[in-house]
Amino acid sequence: MKIRDKFRLSFLTWNLYMGAELPPLFTAVRNQIPNLVSDVYQQFLATNYPLRVKAIAREIAQKKPDLIGLQEAVKWQLEIPNFRTITYDFVQMLIIELKKKGLDYALVVQNNNTTVELPDSNGNLIRLMDRDAILIRNQNRLQVNKRMKANFQTNLNIQIQNQQMEILRGWCSIDIRLDRKQFRLINTHLDTQIDIQIQQAREIIVGPAQTDLPLIVMGDLNSNAMTNDSITYKQFSEFGMQDIWINSGIDTGVTCCQGPDLLNAESSLDSRIDFILYKNGWTPIEAEIVEGRTNTGLWSSDHAGVSAKMYLN
Repeated sequence: MKIRDKFRLSFLTWNLYMGAELPPLFTAVRNQIPNLVSDVYQQFLATNYPLRVKAIAREIAQKKPDLIGLQEAVKWQLEIPNFRTITYDFVQMLIIELKKKGLDYALVVQNNNTTVELPDSNGNLIRLMDRDAILIRNQNRLQVNKRMKANFQTNLNIQIQNQQMEILRGWCSIDIRLDRKQFRLINTHLDTQIDIQIQQAREIIVGPAQTDLPLIVMGDLNSNAMTNDSITYKQFSEFGMQDIWINSGIDTGVTCCQGPDLLNAESSLDSRIDFILYKNGWTPIEAEIVEGRTNTGLWSSDHAGVSAKMYLN
């Protein structure tokens, strides 16, 4: 192995899509909640993560990234009285599908965000736990030295059932040793509301991104790099982060968004809000968009993933 190849690393970030649109719940009055919860859960079932995860694993298996950052890596639970709780754990289901393809990945750090529990119209309880996660491909050359995670101090506040609820988001990170070299990887999913998003980005910049180590920030920043008013994207640029897609990508690199039911015939991706950003000692090699469909025609997610290869200098 050449010395140069010895420090070649690959990364992938992907928003898995929780499988349903939640905003209708945010404006509902109390007596509407159960029916809306049932509608949301039915949409989740229709977008069929157990089938989508096979397509996601197939695409990841083609890239075989060393490290994966996941957003909307949620856990859904249907709690049926006097029966049992049915769980869909997006992270564990993906790890299982990757293992079927001969790829051994492990969950190394996960930040837990908002958990919502609401009754449906059938007498059941629906629980949704939002999470972001980092997976590492199990191999001897990468050693995790440090794990960190936190929720943001600035978050969206909404009202459900006449109660205030904070929609927690956050970040997770790891410090990795590769022989005598070290680097830091941060994974996050920022809010869609611009004023909140700007503050969340700032928390990362003045927090875990304050390091002299070679740095990667990846995730769904919800800031469209294809427009001139992408304040959050510019924040990271002004901090010195470089965009792998600008330096090594081909075409537009759009990553969002397919239709909520994932059944649109033609791709509707038209914005670039998912990124792999780097700073302090990286040389980019290539960047690619990752997407696919199930054999029933569903897009694998409402986002495309972004993969990248880089040299650690």
